[in-house]
Amino acid sequence: MIAVAALALTACQDGPGAASRPSSAAPATQQQSGSGVQPTGAEQPSSAGATRPSANAAASTGGKPSGSAHATESHASAMTASDRCTAANMSLRLGASDIGAGNIHYPLVFTNKGKKSCTLRGFPGVSLILRDGSPVGKPATREGGTGGLVRLQPGQSAHAVLHTVNEGVSDTPCWADSQIVYVYPPGSKESMTTGSRGLRVCGGRFDVTAVQAGALG
Repeated sequence: MIAVAALALTACQDGPGAASRPSSAAPATQQQSGSGVQPTGAEQPSSAGATRPSANAAASTGGKPSGSAHATESHASAMTASDRCTAANMSLRLGASDIGAGNIHYPLVFTNKGKKSCTLRGFPGVSLILRDGSPVGKPATREGGTGGLVRLQPGQSAHAVLHTVNEGVSDTPCWADSQIVYVYPPGSKESMTTGSRGLRVCGGRFDVTAVQAGALG
């Protein structure tokens, strides 16, 4: 009986939210916290008329906030459901690619467009699709640690990093070109979409990091 209660309590503690096209990246506060958040859900996309992919995912290699987007770290407090950034109060955009040493990274930038602060923590679920909703390849896998709690004031941004490799790095063939990036913000059951900027996965490598404070690209 105690074990069942403990599992139920654990299941209620995961959380957070998402974003799109900000004109600038403002500072955010990142707080260290516990385990990551597995995105769940099955809503229709919030834009671009795409249908829901069959699965979620997440993870990749790093990327540091640039420009005026700096993060301040402190010990985390528990996040409540009412505190999470949601698809409804966030915008989402895919930044420019960063290519080097056979690797390609894309910042996936979430911006708080609401009037109140909100928090993000953990991995977004990311898939690539065509405009008709057809999936391209498989959802992104998680890469790296779960990160900390990121609090966004109105207008502030956070980012995750998508990662793939250059064509020819391995014998695994590249996927078809995608048109849309389909995203579940951490802890959200509602999806967001943004243009894929021609993102093409090669070498069978497609992963995403947990969200970090600040914006890239």
